[in-house]
Amino acid sequence: MKKKFTVLLLAFTMVFTMMVITACGGGGGGSEEAAETGQYGEGYVFKQGFDLDYRPYSFVGDDGQNGGFDVELAQAVCEYYGWEYEPVPFNWDAKDAELQAGSCDCIWSGFTINGREDDYLWSIPYSDNTQKIMVKADSGISTLADLAGKKVGVQTATSAYDLLNDEEGQKALLDTFEELMVYDTYTIAITDLNAGAVDAVAVDATRAAEAMAADDTLVCLDENLGSEQYGIGFRKDDTELCDLVNAALLALAADGTVDKIAANYPEIAEYITLTSTATTSE
Repeated sequence: MKKKFTVLLLAFTMVFTMMVITACGGGGGGSEEAAETGQYGEGYVFKQGFDLDYRPYSFVGDDGQNGGFDVELAQAVCEYYGWEYEPVPFNWDAKDAELQAGSCDCIWSGFTINGREDDYLWSIPYSDNTQKIMVKADSGISTLADLAGKKVGVQTATSAYDLLNDEEGQKALLDTFEELMVYDTYTIAITDLNAGAVDAVAVDATRAAEAMAADDTLVCLDENLGSEQYGIGFRKDDTELCDLVNAALLALAADGTVDKIAANYPEIAEYITLTSTATTSE
């Protein structure tokens, strides 16, 4: 389903030479040689930019603590190199301004590669995803065609939003809606769905899975809006940092760390492509 073997084979080929040159070594502190030299030595403060409300990949909890699969994985990368971890949560529509201002080193938060290939320097992909339509189970909506005349919610600046507004994507479907209601976060959109303020929400499958795990009155339509892969977006000239993160991701996948983190988020575990078993899966 996820073409894991192809993704990881290409990723290992891409990163192998760089790993030899930089002598990154194994995980769990085995990268000290790389950490002792250059700008990204041990003690470097790695600033992860992420959506403050994109469960289960990244979020700031009610207690002020940061969490999510991407947050834990970024922290593992920092531990691997002996870097200090600094979270930089933001509203999603501020992501480019934060990156270009240098407030963060990367955008790492369920960030879609597809359609943005030339806009950033990308890490290897680590998760598959699709865009879905989520509705109440008793809504009577079972196909995309049933959305005609309905109010549909979506989070601003997301893949689902872009897809619905793309002439080559699902603009024709959008034109059948009564209204597309745009929200700052999916949490608010889903709250409105439960309250009946919207009839459906266009959302990434992984975000929908988290919502449905917490609320069995929510379901997704069988039809997909589109499909994509998630990666980490860096500034285009930050090649050394991107290469180091790629090397760490591969090492953390090989030693089972990624599997352990994914186990904390069972609703998206099946979508994670960077795992210890990926090289033997078809």
